[in-house]
Amino acid sequence: MSSKKIGFWSVWALGVGGIVGGLFPALGVVIQIAHTGAPLAFAIAGTIALITTYTYAKLSVAHPCRGGTVTFLNQAFGSGLFSGTLNLLLWFSYVVMLSFYLQAFGSYGVSLFTSTQPIWKHLLISLAILGTTGLNLLTANHVGKSQIWIVSFKLGILILFITMGSSHIDISRLEPVSVSSLQSIFAGAMVIFLSYEGFELIANAAEDLVNPKHTLPRVYYSVIGFVILFYVLIALVTLGAEPIEQILAAKDYALAEVAKPIMGQFGSVLITIAALFSTISASNATLYGSARFSSVIAKSRGFDFDSQINSIDQSSIGLFITSGITLIIANFFDISRISTMGSAGFLLIFAAVNLANARMHRYTKSKQWISLLGAGICLVALGMLIWFALQTDPQTVWVLVFMVGVAIGIEIIYYLSNNRRLHL
Repeated sequence: MSSKKIGFWSVWALGVGGIVGGLFPALGVVIQIAHTGAPLAFAIAGTIALITTYTYAKLSVAHPCRGGTVTFLNQAFGSGLFSGTLNLLLWFSYVVMLSFYLQAFGSYGVSLFTSTQPIWKHLLISLAILGTTGLNLLTANHVGKSQIWIVSFKLGILILFITMGSSHIDISRLEPVSVSSLQSIFAGAMVIFLSYEGFELIANAAEDLVNPKHTLPRVYYSVIGFVILFYVLIALVTLGAEPIEQILAAKDYALAEVAKPIMGQFGSVLITIAALFSTISASNATLYGSARFSSVIAKSRGFDFDSQINSIDQSSIGLFITSGITLIIANFFDISRISTMGSAGFLLIFAAVNLANARMHRYTKSKQWISLLGAGICLVALGMLIWFALQTDPQTVWVLVFMVGVAIGIEIIYYLSNNRRLHL
């Protein structure tokens, strides 16, 4: 990667780009689960993310390096089985999140065609991951600049949707939230928590950032605050402008469908284009971060690609591996299952990162109770998500168990193959 530095707006765009892409696949999923409580579900998930943002801001200032979460866990818990397993689980979760974005890219892309044969969706998914992989082979400076343009374009269209849609809201469609519906609202919030995850990518860009001590906290809080408000407004307009039955009939590309009565056919096409740009920019931001920390994981385990393949940047190796596995997941898994798996993985990771900051609170100059509260909330949310999955789709829980089991197994094999003493 280049040594060129990126500024506030580049990394802000990287964070927003990594998050807002999750709106398009998450909107239909959360409305299917929470119905008219979808805006509240987005607010609840965003609040959990905001509490964890405090931890990430403190840790990122103390450790402004490209490792991000990997470095935070290793610094707090050492490079033993516990942190090693979590680091691998984080990488798995990134692959799941990329698949989440790419599924939406394929669904919205196919909605532009007269033919909706599955082959076209799979072709679009494959082209998207190949395109973002190529873009990430450029320097960090080019990645930052591309994010600013892409994010500005998609936010402009979505803000237009909110503005025009506010006059089409039918209040009778926005039923008051009842006590009996709270369970489904919390379930919806946990399932689509993945749609907020992108803020974690900011930590991976810290090493490339100008004046990280001053800029990082501003970026974190402004990104999450903006996205919470943005998601809630989008959900309100969507539910108020169209009967819920019609929204669910087109849940894979719900926003484009709702845009038709608000902005006409041309507006629907604009929203679809925004969805394509949004999910592409989210994939771009996610690949940028995952490629950087995958090389950190490799180095922490004694694998030095640079000494073996001098002509290829170490981060590029991680980029190719991540992209290849994402191609498989995105093309063969259902989007609701992908969302649940990814949300569970990140809730577990964020609980651990909160505990890491609580353990190092003196060094990071943090309030320990905030991080402990964040860890507790993430674990409670994870428990609720697993309970909901057991009621609705038990196979998803087994996939999550498989992910954790594989991560632990790889770590144990690493220790045994290198004749190292296994320790937590």
